[in-house]
Amino acid sequence: MSIVLRQITAIAGKEFRDRVRNRWVWVIATVFAGFALAIAYFGAASEGQVGFRSIDVTIASLVSLVTYLIPLIALVLGFDVIVGERERGTMELLLALPVTRGEVLVGKFVGLAATLTVATVLGFGLAGAAFLTAGGDALFHYAGFVASAILLGLVFLAIAVLLSVLASDRARASGYAVGAWFLFVIVFDLVLLGGLIALGGSGAGDALPWLLLANPTDVFRILNVFSLDQVGSMYGLATVFPPALANPAVLGGVMAGWIAAPLALAYWRFK
Repeated sequence: MSIVLRQITAIAGKEFRDRVRNRWVWVIATVFAGFALAIAYFGAASEGQVGFRSIDVTIASLVSLVTYLIPLIALVLGFDVIVGERERGTMELLLALPVTRGEVLVGKFVGLAATLTVATVLGFGLAGAAFLTAGGDALFHYAGFVASAILLGLVFLAIAVLLSVLASDRARASGYAVGAWFLFVIVFDLVLLGGLIALGGSGAGDALPWLLLANPTDVFRILNVFSLDQVGSMYGLATVFPPALANPAVLGGVMAGWIAAPLALAYWRFK
């Protein structure tokens, strides 16, 4: 067991160091910090106010940003992690070492996850520092928002690893990644809304909360909607989503399932 962990740690460490050398961590952190600070400062501009005033309004605005940005960054970060090694011919060299395919897959995912986690904490941490005087509860909610953003990133990293295993070359892998982003971020909610309208809401309203769990970006929204009353009223989901199903532990479990399922499929296909 210790040998397995040492090999996974070694592969993860190399993947993380490669991403740091390629400046991935700093690029992502800078993007997150720039957007987060701008939203935190100008978030209440429509009300004629600017400055670091309301952490609730900041989180509400950042939820929309994260829903679009983090899935895209995670998919770009991980779409070629396996197929890229195959094309360069380095995968055969790696598998010639005393490591299993499962250790390679998990090690690379852990390395990418560490990259995205460090960048997310650094980027959103700068905006959080602007609210140090906001009080313990506000900072607690902001920390919860950052943790849920990391979970969302890990979900799409797992999906990216699966697509990288399934693709025969980098071009196809990038196409699959773009398709996955459109599916989960744009198309899913449009289809769901269209279906509800077509059915006139008859019977479909009861199924809506369960259907939303089939999309990790919606799970992320719900996690944050129910963490703050002001955010909930902005999105209006609190009126249609049963509080029992909105339990953070339940939603965290759904996100964990969204991480585990693509990785399990990737392992089954890669071994």
